[in-house]
Amino acid sequence: MYQSSQHKFHIPVMGLAYTIDSPIKVARFGISSVISIVEDRLIEMMRQHYYPSVSREYQPISTHEPDYRAKRITDYLNLVNTIVEAQVEKIRNAAFEAGSEIVKYFEMLPDDNVLKQLYRQMMNTGNQHEKEKIASHLRSQIQPGSIDVNIMTKVDRETYNDEGAIVENGSDAVAALRGYVKSNLANSSVVFSAGMNPRLYNYLESCKEFDVNEDGGFTKKVIVKVSDYRSALIQGKYLAKKGIWVSEFRIESGLNCGGHAFATEGYLLGPILEEFKIKKQELIDAIFEVYNASLRKKNKEYFIYPPKMIFSVQGGIGTHEEDDFLFRYYSVESTGWGTPFLLVPEATTVDDETLNLLCNATEKDVVLSQNSPLGVRFHYLKGTSSENEKLLRIKNGKPGSPCTEKHLASNTEFTKEPICTASHKYQKLKIAQLQSLNLPEKEYGKQLNEVLDKECLCVGLSNAAAVSYKQTFIKTLKAVTICPGPNITNFSKVVSLQAMTDHIYGRTNILTNNNRPHMFIAELNLYIDYFKEELENDIQAEQFSKRKKYYTSFYQNLCNGIAYYRNLPVASNTTIRHQFIKDLDDARLEMDVLNYQYAII
Repeated sequence: MYQSSQHKFHIPVMGLAYTIDSPIKVARFGISSVISIVEDRLIEMMRQHYYPSVSREYQPISTHEPDYRAKRITDYLNLVNTIVEAQVEKIRNAAFEAGSEIVKYFEMLPDDNVLKQLYRQMMNTGNQHEKEKIASHLRSQIQPGSIDVNIMTKVDRETYNDEGAIVENGSDAVAALRGYVKSNLANSSVVFSAGMNPRLYNYLESCKEFDVNEDGGFTKKVIVKVSDYRSALIQGKYLAKKGIWVSEFRIESGLNCGGHAFATEGYLLGPILEEFKIKKQELIDAIFEVYNASLRKKNKEYFIYPPKMIFSVQGGIGTHEEDDFLFRYYSVESTGWGTPFLLVPEATTVDDETLNLLCNATEKDVVLSQNSPLGVRFHYLKGTSSENEKLLRIKNGKPGSPCTEKHLASNTEFTKEPICTASHKYQKLKIAQLQSLNLPEKEYGKQLNEVLDKECLCVGLSNAAAVSYKQTFIKTLKAVTICPGPNITNFSKVVSLQAMTDHIYGRTNILTNNNRPHMFIAELNLYIDYFKEELENDIQAEQFSKRKKYYTSFYQNLCNGIAYYRNLPVASNTTIRHQFIKDLDDARLEMDVLNYQYAII
């Protein structure tokens, strides 16, 4: 079983294609990353792309095969594992000379890492015997970063057999989990995001691969992405009752992140981390009590002490100082750096045209859109080929996309069989309905835009890999969608993996926006903008009085967050500290104005 990562950061899942092969790019350097396994057609395409690299013939897995989705996922993960194991073996046998990957492996480690210090000692010693002795030890310590997978729990469409009956345990998320479970990945985790899915979590109970192994640890682990403490407690206990231990809670900002944004009711990341910090042991003990009781009930081997549970954080981190503060003050054990890695071709898969858009992105280009068919707010980069294609279809009187994948098909407003709100079929029916209602022009325009905003994500978020590797995903559909977090506007140039790692560990600075606000301020401003937008929409729709309790709570939570940040020692640098307080003052003033304007409390 591999040791835990030597690095302090991980690369979270991004889109469908952007981290689809990140482990093949970074795992050999000890860096952990996360693959999305929701889109099996993309995974099949990647199988075809990578099989030649291991000198083996690609054998297609047809959609006519039983359980084809799980089989594709299992085989791709095994293929990725095979490639990474060969890469690691090659590094272990490489010479310690300038430009070699073994040198790169140790150079990228954090400076306070024991192996990094040993490596420097070896490079500086003139004693050949000592050098060879240390080199031999260092080679034995090289381990890959973990190859993790992400399942977005809300993407769980039913599948049907030829007779039209629902396939048992055949839904998208369950089949994806089964594909992961059957893979030969070790020291690996499945990351569950987007909230609790009882059907998926219940299926976990039958997966023996998550039981304790002979070493007293877990070969396959569970990570749950959460946006607050309450969610961690509820999901942790639910899984524990099933005999499943959560090895990591990955705390993510509700709004200062890429992709789908799950806003809290005004709870900010700092206060949320504070609650985890204070109640960490309480959370572990509460979950452990339920977990051990479940193991005893199942007559399984149980624990005397709780298994290891770690807490990590991600969402808008941009500097070494912020990263270091999260470790020191909140005692997190890993940080997620997502969006900046979109500008690192050595780590992620982004086509050249989209890469150029990312480099030139300004604040007005990254929007918290209504584009997702899931009905969840979605960070979105404007100006992509996908947006241009969508606008052209609208202009030509044929709004909506062909729905080839159907992973987000969940609407039954007009049809018995669920369809996707980004599809041409749905938008044609919905627009006809709106036209029949004789709505006031302003209201009609508002509702029409809500329909037309929706965009095909299954294809748009997959195509970057198809374009980059000159493969075919869907023959006639080539457009790309990308969903960076707002933090992308602070990083404006393509950089190497070494440069990004050096930036994270404070050895260099690649930020191109010197006026970038602190990550906590950036998130606070995003929440205020979100709060204002919600307020204005409900005032116009005359819904404010019905949701007054919600707005009062949201307002108070934001004000409490501002008060909390005032006493937080975010920086020793006086200038940075003064700017942080000034930004808090500005935010508080804005909140006071909103209260005066709308009488929120």
